[in-house]
Amino acid sequence: MYKTLIKPLLFLMPAERAHYFTASIMRSVFTWPIFRNVLKSLYSKESPDLRKELFGLSFKNPVGLAAGFDKNAELFHMMDVLGFGFVEVGTVTPRPQGGNPQPRLFRLPKDEGLINRMGFNNGGVEAMKKRLQKKSRNLIVGVNIGKNKDTPLEKAVDDYVYCFEQLFDEADYFVVNVSSPNTPNLRALQDKEPLKNILSAICAINYKKQSPKPLLLKIAPDLSEGQLDDIIEISQDLKLDGLIATNTTISRDGLNTSSDRIEEIGNGGLSGKPVKRRSTEVIRYIHEKSKGAIRIIGVGGIQKGEDAKEKLEAGASLVQVYSGFVYEGPGMVKRILNELLN
Repeated sequence: MYKTLIKPLLFLMPAERAHYFTASIMRSVFTWPIFRNVLKSLYSKESPDLRKELFGLSFKNPVGLAAGFDKNAELFHMMDVLGFGFVEVGTVTPRPQGGNPQPRLFRLPKDEGLINRMGFNNGGVEAMKKRLQKKSRNLIVGVNIGKNKDTPLEKAVDDYVYCFEQLFDEADYFVVNVSSPNTPNLRALQDKEPLKNILSAICAINYKKQSPKPLLLKIAPDLSEGQLDDIIEISQDLKLDGLIATNTTISRDGLNTSSDRIEEIGNGGLSGKPVKRRSTEVIRYIHEKSKGAIRIIGVGGIQKGEDAKEKLEAGASLVQVYSGFVYEGPGMVKRILNELLN
């Protein structure tokens, strides 16, 4: 029903408006326990064979919702009903910010991809903290943290540390995001020295805690092998819990969408099917180079069970979806889980 009726109607709306419309409908539906129960029976899949133990956490299944869909932690409690094994909220910044001017989210139906230049639009740490305090203990929720647009790069570490400290009690794990292409110069923080400074500062605080939280780094698919080698070295030196591979790409190679349309859309990070191959290459490179020592959450172009299996076989321990959820609908997670079981 999603692909034949709901999706065509949603795709008549601008992409960002469709997202907020869908979120509004979900919030309305989830106020009724009877509808929650019906949706859970339709879309959830429970099996001991799907469980994963990782980072000291117990995941009911290996398929999670990637950061970006639930930026303000407003929908995470609904995703358990739709079958997700875990949810990553954010990216959150210390202070609220509106993000980049609209339009800033675009569909590429011919490529089953999305281009976004949202720019970390979010309500800030304080608003997220209040919402996460109400989360169920049964759902694993990671928090993806970033810096405010107007924070100078040389002070970026302060923003990451602030988000980490303020949300420490609410998050099950943290992800440092220095790989979005939509905040000016943010990707410069992936260079060896600034990246090491940010991660070292967070690790120093984390290791002093009685129960440290798993800390991961989200990386871009556009890194060279030399840059990946630096990240592997830093990850091992600082004993990071893992990497998320990968964020969106700035590449536009091999698209079926016309070059005129791509030029009209302009800048932004490309996700979905077009990034599938490269994200798998990055996962495989990290896994082989680290001899399997680095845990990886794989994301990029996952729509079916075979896509998830490809990431897992390349070296990922868990996977996340976002664009595939837009194109495949709420039944996607259960279909992927059934395929993985079979």
